[in-house]
Amino acid sequence: MKRIFMVPALAILMLSACSEQFDSRRKIYVSGYAETEVTPDIIYFAVSLKEYFRAPGNKIAIESLEKQLYNAVLKAGIPKQNFTINDVSSYNMASQRQKNPDFAVRKQYRIKMSDLNKINTIIKGVDPKAIEYTQIEGYDYSKLETLKKEIKIKALKDARTKASYLAEAGESKLGKLLEVRESGAQNNVQTSNMMEAAAVVPQSLDQSLVVDFKKMKLSYAMSAVFELMPL
Repeated sequence: MKRIFMVPALAILMLSACSEQFDSRRKIYVSGYAETEVTPDIIYFAVSLKEYFRAPGNKIAIESLEKQLYNAVLKAGIPKQNFTINDVSSYNMASQRQKNPDFAVRKQYRIKMSDLNKINTIIKGVDPKAIEYTQIEGYDYSKLETLKKEIKIKALKDARTKASYLAEAGESKLGKLLEVRESGAQNNVQTSNMMEAAAVVPQSLDQSLVVDFKKMKLSYAMSAVFELMPL
């Protein structure tokens, strides 16, 4: 008797599952797009300093050069916590100096700033002969996550607008949102005069450094599915 009742029960379960999988609602599939541009307000600027000999036996020590750079950073109005060491050429400077009097220590520093115009102030405050190179390591926007949220919302609204007029053209009206997913994102930072930004050589200290950053372009595409309702 148990076997007789199990078959109808199994059939009922299968029919129930099939009914749940089949969706007879009319739908419209659309994609929305939105973009915006902002100027990066976080810039990571790198400086490499190296000891050098002003005269035989008269070496300009890295400690003195580092102090110059540190004071120049503060003079530019940059908080001291935004001034950090990236790398040192030797982990044992004292030992290297004892072994080789001509050994020259190198140090790389990273400065976080919000205004490129402060680069001139910093560079001019350091002995130009000690500067090996300078470069912009990267850029960012402080409110990037908030901006991403706003762009995604705009992209979804664009999808709804598109679905609405397409539904109207098909003699239907737009129903509720059934599904939404991110179908693409782009975060692109480009700069003009990039060569000047990447290499500020000591010989150009008397010249005005002008680096015009292009804006950061952020864009999103959202795919959405809406229900179509009869008029």
